Amino acid sequence: MKKLITMIALLSFVLFGCSNAPEQPSDVSAEAPKKSEAVKNYAPNPQVPDDRQLEKAGQTHLDEKGELTLKKTKNVNGIHSIGPIEMKVTDAKVMHLKPDYSLVDYFHTLTHDEEFDFVKVFVEIKNTSDQKVNFAPAAILETSKGEQITWEKDIYLDGLTEEIGPNETKAGNVGFIIEKSDLTHFEITTSDVFSADGKKIEEAEKIQIEF
Repeated sequence: MKKLITMIALLSFVLFGCSNAPEQPSDVSAEAPKKSEAVKNYAPNPQVPDDRQLEKAGQTHLDEKGELTLKKTKNVNGIHSIGPIEMKVTDAKVMHLKPDYSLVDYFHTLTHDEEFDFVKVFVEIKNTSDQKVNFAPAAILETSKGEQITWEKDIYLDGLTEEIGPNETKAGNVGFIIEKSDLTHFEITTSDVFSADGKKIEEAEKIQIEF
């Protein structure tokens, strides 16, 4: 497993510029009372409807990207230190998406179903060092139903696997299509942390989230 995580992180390091998501704000005010500037200025995803107003199971949001229904939710607010990376997991959700017809082709690269369930987490990552590093907040996701999914199948593409600069903060979602949504928990394995020249700084961490 360690070899797989290292290979995934190295691949992310080589291909860190491939995401098509808009660049996220990088400055975080030390005096922000509750939310960092990166979180407050998070741009809605171009492929997935905005779920921020969905707080209770059964609630639905409909917009030009499709219809999104919340199935499970958990407020996490856990902070994890992984070498120079400070990673905050804000919330976790299991949702059902009926994509708009205009987006069906996009999702067909990941599933042949016209509608599907997925699990997502909103994360904030900060590089607390004065050097550039490479890090992926979710290299592998494993559900309580035994499904294992790697970072290449993230449906959000919020740019969180790209290089992160000195004292830079990024915020966004990572989400993965799943076959079985009646989860009791899931586990995220982060990537290792690498320096800009590819040297491993810190081992990956496993983060388990219970519903």
